[in-house]
Amino acid sequence: MKIERQGPIAILKMNLGKANAMDRVFLEQLHARLIEIEQSDARALVVTGYESFFSAGLHLPSLIDLDRVAMRQFMEVFGNAMLRLFCLPLPVVAGVNGHAIAGGCVLALQADWRVMVQGPFRMGLNETMLGISLPPTVLEPLRLQLVPSSWLPVALEGRLFAPEEALEVGLVDKLVARDELLAVALVRAEALARVPQAAYGRVKLALRRQALALIEETREREAELWLDGWFGATAQSTLRAAVAKLGGGAR
Repeated sequence: MKIERQGPIAILKMNLGKANAMDRVFLEQLHARLIEIEQSDARALVVTGYESFFSAGLHLPSLIDLDRVAMRQFMEVFGNAMLRLFCLPLPVVAGVNGHAIAGGCVLALQADWRVMVQGPFRMGLNETMLGISLPPTVLEPLRLQLVPSSWLPVALEGRLFAPEEALEVGLVDKLVARDELLAVALVRAEALARVPQAAYGRVKLALRRQALALIEETREREAELWLDGWFGATAQSTLRAAVAKLGGGAR
């Protein structure tokens, strides 16, 4: 996972393990890179993945056998990384270069603006189809970013959307050809970077303050409910079948 620069724009290229699946190492590196970017002189951030993967979500093979305490700790690491991106006082553009499933979709929703490549890719939150609920660190950014009419297909039905459908429900703001993705993301980031940085950061935080308050208020209680779902019979059966299909999926 590396940071590149294009003038005042930082480009975070996620490339850590198969399909950018999120284990603890991935999330800790993401968190560290975001701190590095915030402390730099970058005026905006573009975050993208590699090949056909933005991120395929949680790295299930490394998580499936964790006990409740360890899984709770992992979800704290996940939530903290997502919140660091959500609160970054810079313009953030997600260049969704391919599949963005579950946690990958969550990561994209932390951005201020999202552009996705056209092609045979899927984006969405399929947690309910696995028998898992959505914690506040997922729900509140989603509630802020999407119109209420999209909550049913995205959050409740757990559908995975083709790029054109993702645009329709508001998961992304623009579709482009693959060879245009980074250029379009950079143009948008550069435009946002022209807004005085301190003002942008203050207004962004103000717009997200209510969501952050709700996350803080409900995070502990909802974490236990989320864990009840993760360790429930329905989710465990579905998750273990998925891990078996992956063949273990070692990094």
